Amino acid sequence: MNDTPARAPTEPVAATDTAPKGLGVIKVAFRDRRTLAMLLLGFSAGLPITMVLGTLNAWLTDADVAISTIGILSWVGLFAAFKFLWSPLVGLRPPVIGKRLGRRRSWLIGCQVVVIGALFVIAFSNPEGSTLVPLAIAAALAAFASATQDIVIDTWRIEVAGPGAPLDLLSTIYQFGSRSAALVGGAGSLLLADAVGWPVTYMLSGILMGLGVLGTLIAPEPAPAPPQAIARERLGSPRLRQIALIATLAAWAWAAYMLVNFMVTALTTTPAPSAGEFTGTWGPWIIAAAVLLPCALAGFVVWRGKVATPAPGDRPVLTKLYDAILAPLVELMGRLGWGSLIVLGLILTYRITDGVWGPFAFPFYMGDTGGALGHTKSEVALASKTFGVIMTIIGIGLGGWALLAIGRMASLLIGAILAAATNLLFVDLAMGAPVIGRFMEATGLYALFGTFGAGEPMARLMLAIAGENIAGGFAGAAFVAYLSALSSRMFGAVQFAVFTSLALLIGTLGRGALGEMIENQGFAPVFLFAAALGGIAVVFCLVEWIRLAAERRGLARQPEADASPR
Repeated sequence: MNDTPARAPTEPVAATDTAPKGLGVIKVAFRDRRTLAMLLLGFSAGLPITMVLGTLNAWLTDADVAISTIGILSWVGLFAAFKFLWSPLVGLRPPVIGKRLGRRRSWLIGCQVVVIGALFVIAFSNPEGSTLVPLAIAAALAAFASATQDIVIDTWRIEVAGPGAPLDLLSTIYQFGSRSAALVGGAGSLLLADAVGWPVTYMLSGILMGLGVLGTLIAPEPAPAPPQAIARERLGSPRLRQIALIATLAAWAWAAYMLVNFMVTALTTTPAPSAGEFTGTWGPWIIAAAVLLPCALAGFVVWRGKVATPAPGDRPVLTKLYDAILAPLVELMGRLGWGSLIVLGLILTYRITDGVWGPFAFPFYMGDTGGALGHTKSEVALASKTFGVIMTIIGIGLGGWALLAIGRMASLLIGAILAAATNLLFVDLAMGAPVIGRFMEATGLYALFGTFGAGEPMARLMLAIAGENIAGGFAGAAFVAYLSALSSRMFGAVQFAVFTSLALLIGTLGRGALGEMIENQGFAPVFLFAAALGGIAVVFCLVEWIRLAAERRGLARQPEADASPR
């Protein structure tokens, strides 16, 4: 079944090599300087985000920090959602170390040094103290540097790909490195924190970031790419493009100011302002300014511009910013037309269930109020960060099989349904596991888990995590395949960054309000709400499937129309 969104006819389809499986990834990684660097850089990309957005919440839960505050701190994840905002800057060569290390490697070293420093500041912070400001600033710096590092790594991976290290192979090795970091930063950190405490754990994570520095030193610096043939996307007059760009930058600046200002106020003011009220009042406006307005402006440029105009008349700086920020959206809107509204809705909602409640996983597993389960760090390390990672890999494998067997859109729809439905497993856990408990008794699963030393509460948690992580891995594989098919080869890196950023946006914005909802109502209503939100993505998948089918029928009829006598 061919569910591939239409591509521009001038874009060649790259040949792909069969990616290695299992531990074969490690063996292949040591065959080439680029693949070994990719393995280390993948680890460097996965570790800071795990330590800042996942493991840090476990430390804060241990320190009895309010869940609403944890929700606000998790907003540092917005740096990943807005990373395309400063992506043009990584195209510049830093003045001091850039000449020695090159443009890409100097940016990587700079980002890694910032992450290492931020992790050490977190290690010496005191969440039990009277203020969380130093820790919050360090977490924000780590998240910002990590998001910037992701931009550079994605660009480097595309630029160095070639014979001996095709892009598919580099992407596979990157995922392996990143997931290894998630295992070390998740399960490894929880086990280590039980033995030596949180400060030492975070200091060791800073030391492990040295693997990323080693990867940067090993990595070859890509040759400067020739100027991209993007003049055809400079539609309309220079004045039209400049107005659209300036309006986009102003809207992004306002959205960033509103979010940062609220975070600072919430962490420094007593009593803290309501995240729920802020999200309800300003959240829709922030989404409109950061997402809807740029897309609408790009659509207006396509509608009014019609054809490209020569570069003279453009200011060089604004032209570079336009090429980096708006040109990819102009190309996308021109290619998809009104279908871009459906695509945008699907991207914004598909992973919303993971994005909304993800930061509250540790408080749910380890807390003792609101239906939380009260497990120890070691138990959570085993169930979520070891067993759960294995289940995610199984889900990815099933998703890859489904993509080949039933097609992209069918897999995408199944993934959306599973991601929404598995939230009901956690609803049941939060209510005392009446359904899961009876199921495990009837099927003998309690006895099976018991042979491995897992008691009934632990067995119930592992079953729920297995369902949720398999669904998440399946949905993730289908979603990445869909986004990859949407991206043009000319703007692939930028568009993919925009797509992944948009996928994080709504879920990240909703975390502050959900923290308050958990405190007021407990965990069960939140999981039920997340399942309902997942239903929106299911609807968008169905509509997008219908759109693609109609598009294919239109393309099939086009040759007949062209061949008919006039």
